[in-house]
Amino acid sequence: MKKVIEAENLVKKFGDFTAVDNITFQVNEGEIFGFLGANGAGKTTAMRMLCGLSKPTSGEGRVAGYDIGKEAEKVKANIGYMSQKFSLYNDLKVWENIRLFGGIYGMGSDEIKEKTDELLKRLNFENEKNTMVKSLPLGWKQKLAFSVSIFHNPKIVFLDEPTGGVDPATRRQFWELIYEATDRGITVFVTTHYMDEAEYCDRVSIMVDGRIDALESPMKLRETYDAKNMDEVFYQLARTAKRNGG
Repeated sequence: MKKVIEAENLVKKFGDFTAVDNITFQVNEGEIFGFLGANGAGKTTAMRMLCGLSKPTSGEGRVAGYDIGKEAEKVKANIGYMSQKFSLYNDLKVWENIRLFGGIYGMGSDEIKEKTDELLKRLNFENEKNTMVKSLPLGWKQKLAFSVSIFHNPKIVFLDEPTGGVDPATRRQFWELIYEATDRGITVFVTTHYMDEAEYCDRVSIMVDGRIDALESPMKLRETYDAKNMDEVFYQLARTAKRNGG
């Protein structure tokens, strides 16, 4: 199976503090990969390295075939990214946001126009085309932000706690969009605080104090830790943490 993310002995230090401590893992093409950890575990720092936003202190990593240390711009061009703060401009209309990000991703104007119409139809947003993003309900913003993050059909999309602060029904709808993306061959790398969402992933890694202490399918993790659900698995690992920040 083709590997689209490869990390080998990745380390990130800030002075004497080791935020990411020698992590090694791979993510397969078309996989939904859950990247979990309590606050301060190092997952956001690790994700920033994989997105080409922060250089590793040591170790190697390749994303979409490109070296995260030496080819950061090529990494950025081949990924999508959505943060929990929604990567949208509130003072632009829906269609203006889509056009803006299409341009940022290097798409041509004809392709942007065609795909914008397709996207608005798929999301049932045709009547909201001229609505200012700040006026949209939170769940609608999420759907739009995710759709914009994969508008250029990247090989991988990184989702940093994308469902924070919304109701369970909207979270389920968001995950339907994730499944649709994987059906199109896009690999999904997602961090979340909701352990029920971890159950939706093909495999899950759990970071503790900068290390990856567990990496398997949710079912195998539950078996290994004799747990009823991922909440129990996460609690067993997270309570071994010795640090509180980073």
